[in-house]
Amino acid sequence: MIRVFLLDDHEVVRRGLVDLLQAAGDIEVVGESGSAQEATRRIPAFRPDVAILDARLPDGNGIDVCRDVRAIDSTIKGLILTSYEDDEALFAAIMAGASGYVLKQIRGTDLVDAVRRVAGGQSLLDPAVTKRVLERIRNGVEQPQELAGLTDQERRILEFIAEGLTNREIAGRMFLAEKTVKNYVSSLLAKLGLERRTQAAVLATRLLGEHTHG
Repeated sequence: MIRVFLLDDHEVVRRGLVDLLQAAGDIEVVGESGSAQEATRRIPAFRPDVAILDARLPDGNGIDVCRDVRAIDSTIKGLILTSYEDDEALFAAIMAGASGYVLKQIRGTDLVDAVRRVAGGQSLLDPAVTKRVLERIRNGVEQPQELAGLTDQERRILEFIAEGLTNREIAGRMFLAEKTVKNYVSSLLAKLGLERRTQAAVLATRLLGEHTHG
């Protein structure tokens, strides 16, 4: 059985989704919440395979919840549920380590399919866009001035953040202490003038502006 946790502030939507998912036969909804704060606390305790997270909530957003939960347990896959498609939501989802994001207008069968694929380890994020985010971070030639102040080490860490890795996973890849990585992340966010990792996604949108025109 695929264990799912559901975060959406509309009770009617939650009920509909619970019925839809449970009817699939191989999916069990193990917990649900209408609050970002509550979900951040409860999801790691429920240890679902997939957390379906509403992008916009009265007390926060599903993208921050995704990042915070994956920092605690990176085996939990995040699927962001959003009302509209925009680059900012997509980049934010990439930065938060989500496995995908789906529009609320999605057909029921497609949502069930998305949950199964994400639980199986697939990513639903468009690989071309993810690749563009990473290429721009790596690309020193037409380097945006925001990235010019970063050291090579900080730039590598920014790449890993864009790939959705947690501080712990980055520490493993770079053979550094987790606390050291945390310091690097604070430093690079400060240099980029950002407070949180998700804001790096908004910056990425700006730096990647031209892909929407071509």
